[in-house]
Amino acid sequence: MTAFPHVSPRILKGGVALIDPETGRVVRIIALQYNPETLSRTLQAQAVGADGGADRSQALRLKGPPIESYKLDAEIDAADQLDDGDELVGRYGIQPHLAALELLVYPTSAQLQEHHAAAGRGELQIAPVEAPLALFIWSTSRVAPVRITDFGVNEEFFDTRLNPIRAKVSLGMRVLSVSDLGYDHRGGALYLRYQQEKERLAATVPGASPSALGLREVPS
Repeated sequence: MTAFPHVSPRILKGGVALIDPETGRVVRIIALQYNPETLSRTLQAQAVGADGGADRSQALRLKGPPIESYKLDAEIDAADQLDDGDELVGRYGIQPHLAALELLVYPTSAQLQEHHAAAGRGELQIAPVEAPLALFIWSTSRVAPVRITDFGVNEEFFDTRLNPIRAKVSLGMRVLSVSDLGYDHRGGALYLRYQQEKERLAATVPGASPSALGLREVPS
């Protein structure tokens, strides 16, 4: 009997996609080289009277979606590319990979120059430059519009040219909801799709019985 060859499952990568908020055009997709082992999330409920100032009739009311944050630490390592003779990595190490991630929190140099030129022309009420809309993608079920809130890099090893060849990147993100973007913004529609996917997944979980909680019935 001929055995079936072992086929390794395809491993999806997490990453960030940048899209034009006006046209929806994909500007760039950045995939993490290695998926982090852990992903931390926090959700802060937006309840009416959370500061203790509302009356009792508002105790069960929510002002909007929770403030949701993601935190991850990812590794970037040039060892395999160096062994394979990758010309770009041999010349710059992992600097291009780091630069692609770091630019998530930069306006472009062209935007900076245009902003400066507009100020020099005496134009009033110059709006801050607008960045592409970032989507944090962690499986097909988690595609969330986000703002990068903090970014840290710990470079660990260097080649003979002082190019970093291994680093750990710490990335913090806040999910942008309809409370942040509005319903007419492209990101607002993407957020609704993100929340609706949560609702769909939650609906697949069967409800527990009162006995599972040690009760004969739920008090009402």
